Amino acid sequence: MATSRVVEVMAAVRREGFLPDDQRQYADLDVPLPIGWGQTNSQPTTVRQMLELLDVQPGDHVLDVGAGSGWTTALLARLTGPTGRVVGVERVPGLVELGAANLSAAGVPWASLRQATPGMFGDPSQAPYDRILVSAQARALPDDLVAQLAPAGVLVVPVSGRMLRAVRPSSGTPLEVEEHGWYRFVPLVSDPADPADPAHEPAHEPTTPPPEVSGRGVGSGSG
Repeated sequence: MATSRVVEVMAAVRREGFLPDDQRQYADLDVPLPIGWGQTNSQPTTVRQMLELLDVQPGDHVLDVGAGSGWTTALLARLTGPTGRVVGVERVPGLVELGAANLSAAGVPWASLRQATPGMFGDPSQAPYDRILVSAQARALPDDLVAQLAPAGVLVVPVSGRMLRAVRPSSGTPLEVEEHGWYRFVPLVSDPADPADPAHEPAHEPTTPPPEVSGRGVGSGSG
């Protein structure tokens, strides 16, 4: 069953190895934790629920959008096993560096984490993907990510407060979309392709205070 596999993998890939030093003491709390640059490492219950919905299989090709500190990328890599491939993308340069280092230490060489391309969601250059996980909230179902799915591929993404599971049909039938509860995440954004664009706002690293316990089933942030 997907649930037992996810639980086993989460027990094996410990959260504290993907947190800043001052947050590791809180790793066992079921709350989102700050990882810098205004981003968070998602609540473990939320991560488990999203991975269960994604239903990753050994050998899958997986995209992790909003990879953050690399925890979800490492979890996905354990679920695919060495016959699979996992691509993590993250827009904040400081988190790309942190996440890539954490991922390297996790011993999953079939997974990688890189800088997101400005003006683009995901990584079409390596599509199609069997599974896509998005750890940030979109305003609407992202068509460009749906387009990166393989036939029968699965996309799990929070949209306007609802967790959606979308399955791309293998034929010409419509996209299959299910809703799975209410969640709260940081927004899904893409830096403009032109850094000179006045809408471009570089991310800055904030301080990281101790967490406050949030309600069960509420997600926030990146992997």
